[in-house]
Amino acid sequence: MKLKVYSVDGKDSGRSVTLDKALVGAEPNDHAIWLDVRRIQANKRQGTHKAKERSEVAGSTRKLYRQKGTGNARAGDAKSPTRRSGGTIFGPRPRDYGFKVNRKTQRLARRSVVAYKAAQKAVRVVEDFGYENPDTNEIRTLLQAHKLGETKVLLLTAGNKPELHLSGRNLKKLTVRNAVDASTLDLIDAAVIFVQEGAVEDFQKALLP
Repeated sequence: MKLKVYSVDGKDSGRSVTLDKALVGAEPNDHAIWLDVRRIQANKRQGTHKAKERSEVAGSTRKLYRQKGTGNARAGDAKSPTRRSGGTIFGPRPRDYGFKVNRKTQRLARRSVVAYKAAQKAVRVVEDFGYENPDTNEIRTLLQAHKLGETKVLLLTAGNKPELHLSGRNLKKLTVRNAVDASTLDLIDAAVIFVQEGAVEDFQKALLP
């Protein structure tokens, strides 16, 4: 599949790049996408929730009243889970929600998302660009030139470019990632995947089996 390479000002540069058929022509696997997105979201959970059980609640362990002869149900101390301000029965405890998905499935999930985006013509290639210093106005102007000012965009860079990350972090609808580090969630959350020309080869290598 051939894609035009656009210049920074949004015009056709006259060049094109070819995306591997195995990347954009494969049958998308929805289950792999679901698994990998679930893995990413689960690994972000802190799992620090905690409720106090009866042994952890502050209070006396004195028996509230005698066992027999009162006409009431028998009772132990005030920390019983059946009483107000008592402990919690089977309350949440700190735990790790994370789980693993093998790398082949992760790559399949990302390829599947790219295949969907390519079919929707939501993958665009732009010539390489960079800034000496972070400049949010410059990157906003670039997006407006490509008529993407109000669109959720994932910009994939060729290598680590801190100045681009800093330039784009104040734009709510723009996410900047190194092309080889983009996750399934990054790809699926964007309306348009904007790839720098120099990042196309590395991006494909990271996703192909």
